[in-house]
Amino acid sequence: MIGTSTTPPSKLLLMLEGRAIPELFGFAAALPTLTALAPRGQGQPVLVLPGLTTSDRSTVALRRFLRSKGFSSYGWDMGLNFGPLPGIEEGLIARVEELHDKYDQTVSLVGWSLGGIYARQLAKIMPKKVRQVITMGSPFRGDPRATNAWRVYQMASGQSVDEGEQHMGGAIHKAPPVPTTAIYSKSDGICAWQNCIEQDTDNTENIEVKASHCGLGHHPAAVYAIADRLSQPEGNWSKFDRTGLKAMLYSEPTYAA
Repeated sequence: MIGTSTTPPSKLLLMLEGRAIPELFGFAAALPTLTALAPRGQGQPVLVLPGLTTSDRSTVALRRFLRSKGFSSYGWDMGLNFGPLPGIEEGLIARVEELHDKYDQTVSLVGWSLGGIYARQLAKIMPKKVRQVITMGSPFRGDPRATNAWRVYQMASGQSVDEGEQHMGGAIHKAPPVPTTAIYSKSDGICAWQNCIEQDTDNTENIEVKASHCGLGHHPAAVYAIADRLSQPEGNWSKFDRTGLKAMLYSEPTYAA
């Protein structure tokens, strides 16, 4: 068990975020293997939410892969993510309702960084329409200034990071009432990884990958884990299996205190 961090990642880790580009090439190289090994979906709807100051373009690789594996994956269709500006919360709720009604199924939510915080909060206010939540490098615990992006958030949104729990769903550190997976990297150069992990409960899990923050959405290990989590039948969720060859890629996770 580990507590939260009050400081952002080091300047060295921030500089190493440039490896997100080679990680994308690594994803392309690993695509045949990923396609062969990752579990298939059964058409279940998946909504993928982008991180701060990014758009659906940032999640194209992930969404296309999920679609190729039989999932019905969608972007949020609201342009650049500049934070919870007026209309964003209503738009997110409407998007989940749209997919829920279209497929007559609960919707899985996958969110990258700030998008993961949206996903968690959506699941809290509409749990009967959300199947599960998967976050990637989302700082939902601890000091909101323990990231290298908090000033960018304040400039983009016009809001203080201290106002985070005044938005939909209440306290962001509380886990949603649906199965929740937190994917994190200890070499994250944007968000303190200690603030991106869950406590250990029957309904939550953490999966560590060795990736940059900006590469989490297309890192092969993260993408495989996402497909694996999404493929589980509704109502039959279990924690990620690290046995066999997967033990070479996924170490035992750290949990929050």
